[in-house]
Amino acid sequence: MGTYSNAAVWVDGLVVIGGFTVLFYFLKFSWKCWWGLRVYVLSEYWKTDLRTYGQWAVVTGATSGIGKAYANELAKRGLDIVLVSRSEEKLKATALDIVNNVGMTYSPGLAYYMDIPNPGMRITEIINCNILSVAQMTRLILPRMVERSKGLIINISSEAGSEPQPMLTLYSATKIFVTYFSRGLNAEYSPKGVTVQCVAPFLVSTNMTNNRAINAFVKSAQDFAYEALNTVGHSTFTSGCLSHALQHIALCIFFPGWLRLSSSCVRKTEKFARRAQQKIERTGKKEN
Repeated sequence: MGTYSNAAVWVDGLVVIGGFTVLFYFLKFSWKCWWGLRVYVLSEYWKTDLRTYGQWAVVTGATSGIGKAYANELAKRGLDIVLVSRSEEKLKATALDIVNNVGMTYSPGLAYYMDIPNPGMRITEIINCNILSVAQMTRLILPRMVERSKGLIINISSEAGSEPQPMLTLYSATKIFVTYFSRGLNAEYSPKGVTVQCVAPFLVSTNMTNNRAINAFVKSAQDFAYEALNTVGHSTFTSGCLSHALQHIALCIFFPGWLRLSSSCVRKTEKFARRAQQKIERTGKKEN
């Protein structure tokens, strides 16, 4: 009888533990669903007034792509814009048309580290553009924000920085710097009134991505900037839009980090890169 009682106690205990475990994961899943709904859907209707962070916005990489789209969208929302770019002619054109966004990757695209075109110069350029400029621009503007006890810094990272990415090794490494730098900075300065948001998008149709065709997975720069700015005030780390958030979830489930680092995956990526390069070359010949 005693043995039966002990077994019953163990069974009851395991049932309780199992019940709490199911409840925990149910609540966790429900919270993530609510968080995603609030950040990527309801934010369309609960837009944060960006002017509460200040009247002026400094946008780097402002002459094209995501940077230009951010500048245009910020201007539409009533902010005065300071444009920063390496190209004076493009800068003037952008200013007439009318975020810490600077980014540089390999050209034409995926490549082994030692096969980066013009590596002596290109490696330094990528590090300076993706890391040094972010840190130095932050150093310049952050003190004034702290003095006023308000401000917003938006750093553009990349989904490529979520895990090590073979064939994009250097670019991926520089983007995880942006992510960690932003998250650490937000922890340091959010109590002082300064919000630091990190945006980690998938593909956006820009010059850097060879102006990919826009579809359900690839956003135009304008649409992406609009949706990403809606997430300000709702999340300090975001994929920028619902489409990219869903892609991130799918990638984590079906293409985890260990699989991306496997030798078979690297070989397949190499073959894909070779076919993509051949397609680009054929397209170039037809245009000529």
